Amino acid sequence: MATLVEPEIRNRPRRKHCYTMWETLFDIHTKYRPIKPIGRATYGMVCSSINMDTNEKVAIKKISNVFDDCGDALRTLREMKLLRHVGMRM
Repeated sequence: MATLVEPEIRNRPRRKHCYTMWETLFDIHTKYRPIKPIGRATYGMVCSSINMDTNEKVAIKKISNVFDDCGDALRTLREMKLLRHVGMRM
């Protein structure tokens, strides 16, 4: 389950909330509400969420330390392009 956390940042955008799941901090738009964690992998963690505007279920992936390794950054970019392309076809 997700726990709402509000860090003490003064210049924080109003349209975002912070949630923790499995000791991972997610900083997401207020229109999304996390439901539960789905899994953890090499590059990060995935949680299921709901879009409060459309009631559509979505998955949000948090990728940790994406720029620490050039190869990992390229793989992540490829995955994002692929997911964007697949999403347009649905």
